[in-house]
Amino acid sequence: MDMSVTGEGSFWTRLFSRAGITAVSRYFVMDWAAVLRDILIGLLIAGAFAAWVPKPWLQAIFFVHDPTLAFILGPLIGPLIAVISFVCSVGNVPLAAVLWNGGISFGGVISFIFADLIIIPIILIYRKYYGTRAALRITAIFYAAMVLAGYVVELIFTPLHLVPTNRHLAIIDAGISWNYTTWLNIIFILIGLALLVVFFRTGSGSMLKMMGGPPDPGHVHSDAEHSGGDKSVDKHTDHSGHEPRAPES
Repeated sequence: MDMSVTGEGSFWTRLFSRAGITAVSRYFVMDWAAVLRDILIGLLIAGAFAAWVPKPWLQAIFFVHDPTLAFILGPLIGPLIAVISFVCSVGNVPLAAVLWNGGISFGGVISFIFADLIIIPIILIYRKYYGTRAALRITAIFYAAMVLAGYVVELIFTPLHLVPTNRHLAIIDAGISWNYTTWLNIIFILIGLALLVVFFRTGSGSMLKMMGGPPDPGHVHSDAEHSGGDKSVDKHTDHSGHEPRAPES
């Protein structure tokens, strides 16, 4: 799936060539396909969380009326909420806004945003590739780093007066206002539709079917292989077509 464009000519010549436009359409569609589910699920969870969880409950959980406890517990709680929310990458920003409105500390918001690397689906990916023991070790190290980062950011931002004070953030702006943002949205929606047409007309749709597929069988290892407790034979054949072999240490 190499989407680079090589050849003679300047950057602009290659960008607006047939191959260049095709490559741009592939990058555009594949990037959107990678994050669209996260964005939609993130907005859904954030909306449900804001609508169904009473704000006084959040304020009690986050110890809004005790600044010291709020500072200590916020970064510890933030990643745990991320783990169970199943929201990754940009999809966690709306929920972070809901948590901030609910009273979580600034460090807690930071650690929550960083914790998109330890949500349950990604932990299962770690386990699939590296084994259970390594996955737990990776998760524990990431959690500790995220908590520490939350503390450090809050300690740096607070004396510099960089911590926001507005706790009434709008998750989604309601209504349409005709300004420069609206016109830019229209322009880039049209460009996006054009790239979408190019993507499918150039036969690139098969790339979407490859997303989320199983990993290369030649790189999947069992839990026992990594734990060292089982000396069973590896069940796959390598790329050269050789017979199954015992796993290497």
